[in-house]
Amino acid sequence: MRITAVKPILTDRYLLVRVATDAGLTGNGEAGLWARHEVVAREIESLAEYFVGKDPARIEHHHQAVSRATHFMGSTASAALSAIDVALWDIAGKAAGLPVHRLLGGRCRDRIKVFENVAGDSVEARADHARELVEQGFTALRTSPFFAGWERTESSSAVIGEAVYIVGAIRDAVGDRADLGVEIHRNLTPDEAITLAAELAPFRLSYYEDPLPPQSEDALEYVARHVDLPIAAGERSYNLFQFAELIGRRIAAFIRPDLSLAGGITQAKKIAALAEASFVRVFPHLMGSPVNTCAFAQLDAAIPNYYLQEANLPHGAAREVVDQPPRVVDGYLQLPDRPGIGIEIDEPAAARFPFHPPGPAPEPAAPAAPRSPFPPRGPAAPRNPDGSIRH
Repeated sequence: MRITAVKPILTDRYLLVRVATDAGLTGNGEAGLWARHEVVAREIESLAEYFVGKDPARIEHHHQAVSRATHFMGSTASAALSAIDVALWDIAGKAAGLPVHRLLGGRCRDRIKVFENVAGDSVEARADHARELVEQGFTALRTSPFFAGWERTESSSAVIGEAVYIVGAIRDAVGDRADLGVEIHRNLTPDEAITLAAELAPFRLSYYEDPLPPQSEDALEYVARHVDLPIAAGERSYNLFQFAELIGRRIAAFIRPDLSLAGGITQAKKIAALAEASFVRVFPHLMGSPVNTCAFAQLDAAIPNYYLQEANLPHGAAREVVDQPPRVVDGYLQLPDRPGIGIEIDEPAAARFPFHPPGPAPEPAAPAAPRSPFPPRGPAAPRNPDGSIRH
């Protein structure tokens, strides 16, 4: 069997890929460098020059050949290679007549526990949404402890106070019926992260996700040594070696590999093994279409140290571009049992949805009406009150 074509598909907010073979089998994958999909699509087209004519079964060899021959192997190249890698595993499963998790050693679990995000533009709305999600069967929740435009607040003490108010209201709403984590989105400075963590400690948080920008492991290690919450980090890391450092320095209790960015199933399985040896749990970062959701499920099922991932329930175009959208029942993703990753991209359907690349962050607007005892905010913008970009 030989690869005959590698095709990137830009549709709606997603970058999908299909790898065709002369045996009539086609593999499906997805790239996860979401802010640079058009650049990654061009990289996939470039990598096709290597892959066409090759044996799709030599997955590890292809990763080594491409990654070691590329002098500037950054996130763009890694996202492109990740998408193709998943498609090759999809082909391997179809060729064997087995779901991919069977090729990875078999399942460690029968279904995949997932979390849902608590949303709302007021404290009351978030508390109500959290209750609704628990009633739907979710036992794991996550929230950002900020409202839109919080960066424009003059006082970091007010930001921290509002965050505590939000998280406290959610915890009061659900009690002990659900685990709760917070997503900081890499928005704080070390001093702010340490102060906020101390204030949030009484709410029994499961994790404190990405408190700092990802550029400095030294800064994250400093924060980790000064907080009493489990750190989750790594969603922006794009290779095995970055995760080895994160794990080796014992910075995080949870690592967040994204298999559509960090090397596909081939590398994510290795990253999970490194983490297992240090009792670090794998908390995959999931964005994208149901193609990613189903591919991630195959990995989640096959590793013993899986922790949690986003439900990523499909809506709109996401439901249309695949033949069988994944299902979440009582807070668990149902494991696909079809050969391969368990899903097929519907190319004619994907062609009906124009690609919409993400735009730049909006400029600050007029302050919004008050929604809590704290100062009003405007729309989200990555700026400080003095007009500088927030770091």
